[in-house]
Amino acid sequence: MDTKKLINELKEFLMRGNILDLAVGVIIGSAFGKIVASVVNDIIMPLIGAIMTGIDFKNLSISIGSANILYGNFIQTVIEFTIIGVFLFFVIKAMKKAIPIKKVEEKIEVKEDIQLLKEIRDLLKK
Repeated sequence: MDTKKLINELKEFLMRGNILDLAVGVIIGSAFGKIVASVVNDIIMPLIGAIMTGIDFKNLSISIGSANILYGNFIQTVIEFTIIGVFLFFVIKAMKKAIPIKKVEEKIEVKEDIQLLKEIRDLLKK
């Protein structure tokens, strides 16, 4: 296979808007995940631990035989997930407020097109 052609195809693939948007989203999502993890681990969980008589969630565990189940880490991960979910909910809600304007315009255009097609159909019937 021609190397130059292959490089051009790869370049075309990588320069598509969807791929670039996805890459940016993954990078921002990764950074946001680290921020949320830090907020949960360094601020929220110590505050909850202080309120609950000094419990350190990182060390909460159950030993079953030789297995050590760290359910405190699980609690922290669930809290991180909840925070990310709430954040995404509000971001998507804000985006939906912006998007319907386009959808309404598209519906109007579609209705106009349908009306025009009906008129053409009626003229052809005559």
